[in-house]
Amino acid sequence: MTKRSQPDQSLIAMPSFKAMRSFVAAAKYRNFTRAAEALCVTQAAISRQIRELETHLGTELFVRSGREVMLTPSGAALFDAAQLSLLNIFQATERIRRQKSDKRTLTLCCSPAMSTLWLSRRMHSFFSANPDLDVNIITTQHFLALEPGIDPDIFVTKIFDLRPGYLRTPLFHEVVYPVCSPGYLNAHPELKTLEGIRNSVLLDLNPYGRAQLTEHVDWDAWFALQARDWPLAASDHSHYFTSNDYGLVVQMALDGQGVALGWDHLVRDMVREGRLVRPVAEELTLSEALQYLIVKEEKADDPACLRLKAWLIAQFA
Repeated sequence: MTKRSQPDQSLIAMPSFKAMRSFVAAAKYRNFTRAAEALCVTQAAISRQIRELETHLGTELFVRSGREVMLTPSGAALFDAAQLSLLNIFQATERIRRQKSDKRTLTLCCSPAMSTLWLSRRMHSFFSANPDLDVNIITTQHFLALEPGIDPDIFVTKIFDLRPGYLRTPLFHEVVYPVCSPGYLNAHPELKTLEGIRNSVLLDLNPYGRAQLTEHVDWDAWFALQARDWPLAASDHSHYFTSNDYGLVVQMALDGQGVALGWDHLVRDMVREGRLVRPVAEELTLSEALQYLIVKEEKADDPACLRLKAWLIAQFA
């Protein structure tokens, strides 16, 4: 005898998808007529859906003022959740739809800094040369603990022993050196010595949330490896800022707020363009820290994956 499922009250009590879609459109455009035009329905249909939703919730979601509508506090709270939920549903269905289309989608996983400071500047050239390919970029600092369902085709990471079923290609050793804005150097000519940098405003990258990444280098480590071991730690200095967001650290350097440690592969373009400068010639090559291109073994001979792999290697070269 088949056991019957108990009624799911959370699903039963949930408003209809059509009503939520009408509500989000009305909240977005602040006008029922414009919402109706956006959804290709009548204004009466939008009004009816909103009225039924308000009756279901037992509260007003909009304040009507002439042709414009404004969200009530209850409406604003619902809009924040509903807009994000509908967007997630749309993105999931689009991913499924693209899997069934002729256009190939590859998933590339890298760090947020790599994505923002390196990849975003170059992807247009890949898409121009490969109009038949889409690339889904996943960023993380936790390469060993990706969310279920995330299965990248290619990684760019310094963690070489990532997971079984992937093949790795070494790309480059990391090189680290101080950088600042030209204006900051002009205002602080003492930065042309290591002592001057040590006494300036130091912008540092902290290891919070980066435990899986090896060879973390902060200012104390950098100075020590330059045979400069000052008794006072950088973190005890009166002019010291730290964040685990490397993009923020670099932006503060660009804005003339201090001196940052620049990872060459991430800041090289900005140095070449003159947006950042190297106040001293000293640098640190991390001989034990390699960045790798890691490709799913089952995709090793896939033509689309080979194109993305070859493009990445060429860009790093």
